[in-house]
Amino acid sequence: MNRNDLNRRGLLLSAATSLLALPLLGACDKAGQPVVPKLSFNAVDITGAEYARKLSLKDVDGRQRDLAEFKGKVLFVFFGFTQCPDVCPTTMAELAEVRRRLGPDGDRVQGIFISIDPARDTPQVLKAYLQAMDPSFVGLTGSNEQIEAAAREFKVFYQKVPTSEGNYTMDHTAGAYVFDPEGHVRLFVRYGMGVDKVTADLRQLLGKPA
Repeated sequence: MNRNDLNRRGLLLSAATSLLALPLLGACDKAGQPVVPKLSFNAVDITGAEYARKLSLKDVDGRQRDLAEFKGKVLFVFFGFTQCPDVCPTTMAELAEVRRRLGPDGDRVQGIFISIDPARDTPQVLKAYLQAMDPSFVGLTGSNEQIEAAAREFKVFYQKVPTSEGNYTMDHTAGAYVFDPEGHVRLFVRYGMGVDKVTADLRQLLGKPA
């Protein structure tokens, strides 16, 4: 083998070695720490938000519940009321379908429904409403002051709106918050996003491939 052949062989080996090293170099940051790939979501990514960090209300059985006890699950938190004609039942029914589509992993998704209408949403009413959607769903309620505090923490808007029949309805934020299994708020799911997109996002947070 002549000198030109040796030089050519050396260049090819050097190039191949460089290509093999590229994935290894790309897998670490400057400090040598592994780089976690950034996830791409359909919902609004609010990772690192300074709100929606605490929640403490009673469930329909009078038990005090808070965010910490749901660690290990993907948590879907929605503020609504049982007499809502469209947004609330649609949101919770879609979440029930998401859980079904996830199969066994659906058991790792917890739906939380916080009533913004405690005067009409008694524990009995709230329990029956959610049982009809998905028996795993947890309904939370409290005094007006407690619910107002929870809404402020989650930056959720709601207000009572009188109707022509002398009754009232509730205007409210039409979206839900999603927490990862570590208990960190990650997503804001806008109303109408659809079952397919919500399922894809929750599957990512569960650490499952699409």
